[in-house]
Amino acid sequence: MSVNYVCKHCHTLIGRVEGSGIDETRLGFHLLTEAERHEYIKVHTNGDVTVRMTCDFCTEAIQMHPELSLLSSPLQ
Repeated sequence: MSVNYVCKHCHTLIGRVEGSGIDETRLGFHLLTEAERHEYIKVHTNGDVTVRMTCDFCTEAIQMHPELSLLSSPLQ
């Protein structure tokens, strides 16, 4: 099983956690609401997980140009 952290804007792989001892509590997923889980986490049929978040580059770009957050894919 692997957990892949991917930028939801530019689709860059931010990081990966692999191993059999991974659980939702250790990753902090239990702190998310159901709506947040649905928005940010996707569980694939093979058991791998993709977590959508924002990378540092996109965070900085959106902070400098807030209007980019209105676009569906602002930084592609």
